[in-house]
Amino acid sequence: MNKSKEKKEVIGIDVSKSKLDITVHTTQVYFKCENNKKGINKMIKDIYKQSSFNQENILFVFENTGIYSYELAAILNEKEIPFTMVSGLEVKRSLGIVRGKSDKADSKSIALYGYQRREELKPSIMPSKNVEKLQKLLNLRRKLEKHLAGHKSYTKELKSVLNKKEHKVIFEETEKQMKALKTSIKNIEKEMFDIIKSDENINKNYKLMTSIKGVGKITSMLVIVCTANFTKFDNHRQLASYCGIAPFEHSSGSSVRGKTKVSNLAYKELKSVLTMAALSAIQHNNEIRLYYERRIKEGKNKMSTLNIVRNKLLSRMFSVVKRGTPYVDLTKYAA
Repeated sequence: MNKSKEKKEVIGIDVSKSKLDITVHTTQVYFKCENNKKGINKMIKDIYKQSSFNQENILFVFENTGIYSYELAAILNEKEIPFTMVSGLEVKRSLGIVRGKSDKADSKSIALYGYQRREELKPSIMPSKNVEKLQKLLNLRRKLEKHLAGHKSYTKELKSVLNKKEHKVIFEETEKQMKALKTSIKNIEKEMFDIIKSDENINKNYKLMTSIKGVGKITSMLVIVCTANFTKFDNHRQLASYCGIAPFEHSSGSSVRGKTKVSNLAYKELKSVLTMAALSAIQHNNEIRLYYERRIKEGKNKMSTLNIVRNKLLSRMFSVVKRGTPYVDLTKYAA
């Protein structure tokens, strides 16, 4: 490794909506700043002013918290300052039990995690503008879907207790709101498809993933966003760990024996979408359905089998993108 670029200092940052909690690992200096352009620029200036290390020897490490960490990442990227956005799951798992829970303690933990792995952590790459647009549109779509689900549930309750003719206005207004939400969701999806079609690299990967039975449009878009169009993760196992579907053995010596589990610390949106994709694959993908049915007949646990299917789909997504060719279902050629 080039000694001039060796990471000798790590700045751990806990990101929240309005502020940043910062810990300088080697000195254990802790301070706060506002999570805005002015506060971030002052924080960077103060760290470089007080540190005995050169700029290229300092690595900023923080969790990817979506819109809250975006400003920090954008400023560091613009200034060409080395930074790595990490998964909170990885930090918690690597450090084990940590006493106390506070923003200060979290920044200290992130700094320690970053320092221990400073030479193996890869600098983060900011996603393209089109990936950023997709992410914002997916977030908005998710919120509207939740509102729509709430309206549907509310309407179902109304129908069970109110007479539709006697309460015509209530039912009409509820229907209007649901119709408006559905229209908004359709408009958002159209905009997302337009973005995908306009970007050759994204469009290619999107088509490759949707060639896999069970992997639909939203699953493909979310994977593109989570991986920054397959630039953030080297393989499907890393993404499986990030979204909480990678199984981890629960055992110790000869006395502790537990079921292999998936972590509760995860990016649950992708986990949920992959679950729906797995269920769809079990229903429509002949190979996956036969595999699932065989395991269930053998007495295997349904949820663990479903999780294997989630991992299979994720593996196939990475494989088709790496190969650059659509998925081929070989079972239809079998005798």
